[in-house]
Amino acid sequence: MAVKYETELYSPLKAFFEQRGFLIKAEVRHCDLVGVRSDQDEPLIVEMKKTFNLSLLLQGMQRLKLSPFVYLAVERNRSKRGAVNQRWSELAALCHQLGLGLITVTFYKTKSPLIDVLCEPAALNGPNHVPSRKGGVRRQRLLREFEERSGDYNTGGSTRRQLVTAYREKALRVASALRTQGEASPAVLARQTGVGSAAAILQKNYYGWFERLSRGKYALTIKGAQALTEHSHMLEDHDTLEQHIMVPGSLDSSEDFTVEELGEIAEATEQYLVHQVGASGPMSKDK
Repeated sequence: MAVKYETELYSPLKAFFEQRGFLIKAEVRHCDLVGVRSDQDEPLIVEMKKTFNLSLLLQGMQRLKLSPFVYLAVERNRSKRGAVNQRWSELAALCHQLGLGLITVTFYKTKSPLIDVLCEPAALNGPNHVPSRKGGVRRQRLLREFEERSGDYNTGGSTRRQLVTAYREKALRVASALRTQGEASPAVLARQTGVGSAAAILQKNYYGWFERLSRGKYALTIKGAQALTEHSHMLEDHDTLEQHIMVPGSLDSSEDFTVEELGEIAEATEQYLVHQVGASGPMSKDK
């Protein structure tokens, strides 16, 4: 049974890693799935696609700069006989050579999806992988964003839709308190909500939810009241949330690779492609 969207992979993958003791959240700083566990310093990162392609492989290599525990996950569609993404042993060998894990998800009409780990990240087989110093800063940003979110309100693999971020949650907490107060100062709202950046959120007014009445006095706009109504189910959970702020320094650019790193990827990929003479065609491109 084929899936229509890569977001359908998220739920079974989340359940799988939760059973392994991870706390899972989706779409954290451009990563489809991120997990943390008390006995592991580096985060788990999973990048998903419907089919295995070069774009997914490059994403995986980029994520290795954030953590040594990176998996690629794709659908295992048994109806695509002869397709390049069905040569699982060869794809697993390629991922293993690059230090990535590889997971397939098989969907059925009458039973739960099957998760199959074809290879584990190299870091699980030895302690030799050390994340880059540059990646350490990004890793801390990733973990901070993860920790500041009150729950998992996104779906991994989402594109062109608003995503829940920690900033959005904080802004909604401030808006909720302001609705109760009618009007209030940044200092009062910061104390009531525990949002230390309440003043900056009010002054920047990124979403257009707040109106400055006078010095040190703010009120909620109609747009802010509508946002609270739209996200009432989230506020009932933990007070909060939703929308993705695009941040500079996206990890999805080839400029993040050095010449040596690109050479390593090309060499490993070439070794894989050498064995594909006579195959049905190039790797399929995802949406």
